[in-house]
Amino acid sequence: MSVSDFSSASVGRYPVNVHRVFHAHVYFDEQSLDFATRLCQRAGEQFGIQVGRVHQQRVGPHPAWSCQLLFKTTDFEQLIPWLDAQRCESVACGRAGLSILVHGVTGDHLKDHTEHAYWLGQPLVLDLSVFQ
Repeated sequence: MSVSDFSSASVGRYPVNVHRVFHAHVYFDEQSLDFATRLCQRAGEQFGIQVGRVHQQRVGPHPAWSCQLLFKTTDFEQLIPWLDAQRCESVACGRAGLSILVHGVTGDHLKDHTEHAYWLGQPLVLDLSVFQ
């Protein structure tokens, strides 16, 4: 299979707890930088998970600025609904809040960002060419 075969494999799928370890990539831009930074910090404090650097540039396959959260299957059932509820600055934002990619961490980077990928909010198009 080619990378293009996976381009829409994970579009719009809500996260499921089927992996031992996960990454959540919280995407933001200049206008939502402060909100996203606070969200990631709160997730780390409240759930005791690892919070990565706040990247104010595109990194790897990620199409926007991002911050990575690393968590385990034991954190999933509480963290994912919390992230989904907290990814908006206001109650009225609906699906217009921050986009968050959630994916399993298996060691196969292509599969992790395609077959093992799920979304909170609006799915974004990843640059899968970095895995070729």
